[in-house]
Amino acid sequence: MRRNDFLAEHVRLTRRFFLQAGLATTALGQAWAAENSASAAPADDKAKAAAPSARKSPPTAKEPEPTKRAKPEKAGARGEPYFTPADDFRDVSRGKPVPHSLPEEKRREVGLTRDTWRLEVLADPDHPAKLGDELTKADGTALDFAGLLKLGERHAVRFAKVMTCLNVGCPLGMGLWEGVPLREVVWLTKPRENLRRVFYYGYHNDDPKQMFRSSLPIGRVLEDPFDLPPVILCYKLNGEWLDAERGGPVRVVVPEAYGFKSIKWLTHVVLTNLAHANDTYAEQNNDVDSPLKTFAAVLAPPEKAQAGKPIAVSGYAQVGISGLSKVEVAVEPADKPRPEGDPYFLTAPWVAAELLPAPKNWSALAGGKLPPQTHGFDDAGIPKTWPMRLTNAHWAAVLPGLAAGKYVLRCRTIDAQGHAQPLPRPFRKSGHAAIESITFTVT
Repeated sequence: MRRNDFLAEHVRLTRRFFLQAGLATTALGQAWAAENSASAAPADDKAKAAAPSARKSPPTAKEPEPTKRAKPEKAGARGEPYFTPADDFRDVSRGKPVPHSLPEEKRREVGLTRDTWRLEVLADPDHPAKLGDELTKADGTALDFAGLLKLGERHAVRFAKVMTCLNVGCPLGMGLWEGVPLREVVWLTKPRENLRRVFYYGYHNDDPKQMFRSSLPIGRVLEDPFDLPPVILCYKLNGEWLDAERGGPVRVVVPEAYGFKSIKWLTHVVLTNLAHANDTYAEQNNDVDSPLKTFAAVLAPPEKAQAGKPIAVSGYAQVGISGLSKVEVAVEPADKPRPEGDPYFLTAPWVAAELLPAPKNWSALAGGKLPPQTHGFDDAGIPKTWPMRLTNAHWAAVLPGLAAGKYVLRCRTIDAQGHAQPLPRPFRKSGHAAIESITFTVT
């Protein structure tokens, strides 16, 4: 059922816009057709739709290959409800076997339940930070879940964040994440000097070859720049305990970062004097210091349209660290040659779409309301700014009627600094921001 209604909130948000434009039937029909097509697919097709996309973004120096339609894999961008239920997140977890698939007895044995979880906070033996104390299992000082919740009584924070994989071109899901700032745990070790970075890793089947770690400069852990929320040790998602599949009992969540920084099944935090990142992703030729990018995508494409009739189109935008000022769309004949020296479609006939307002009911949460003191929201649970950085927003547009023929639709974001997607960071290894191209026919 959840797969069936992945466009429902998008339809609701766009309904008023298209009613005012006199195009409700067209727009909603396209959205529901895409939705029902996904829900009616055979079981094998549903499994493929739920799997990570195999489509890779082409090099930015070349025009992307046009795609026929919006795909169900964009479910992580949906807003029904705006915060994705835990069971509906797309999963790209690592491990053989994946730790959340372990039997309950094994998870208890290795500390992956709330009553058995222990976190060790250590000095790096190769590049040691000077600490007053380490938190270790051997001496009985490792932090347990009850101790973490005790810290949460004074320091807990919650914030909205879209979880996105660095190398996957669509969100995995939107969440309201809650936990204790990592710095509060770092301070328990009484650090004195020679502390330049923090690296951390989770349970990896007692196999060193399966270890996946990430790191942050200590400055980012101790201080929150540009009104960002803190890096947290997360134990709740959408007000519920973090389950094993989402990385529970405790994971790291780094607000502005791609998912590889938000390590699941956390077991170790290591304080180091190392001057550079030692992330597993760094060893795999990725840009590990690239924060979330801003980009747009289509959810309800005009697969077919009538000549001379206005065309409804809508989609979503991921709002990255650079914010979002507007979304633009462009339509060109499919057989029109692209000018040389314009890999980013700067000369396309871009027109502004309309950014849709924030939800009024946060229906994934108890009572449909944001908990008090949620970062980025006022006391009434209303976003202080919209679109909010590090989240998703929806957009819609009405295109003028076209002559019969084949066309290409594109959309892009303009961030809060005036940069047009895929700038300012167009490189594939630092996160998806390619401009998608969708073909459609006017008859």
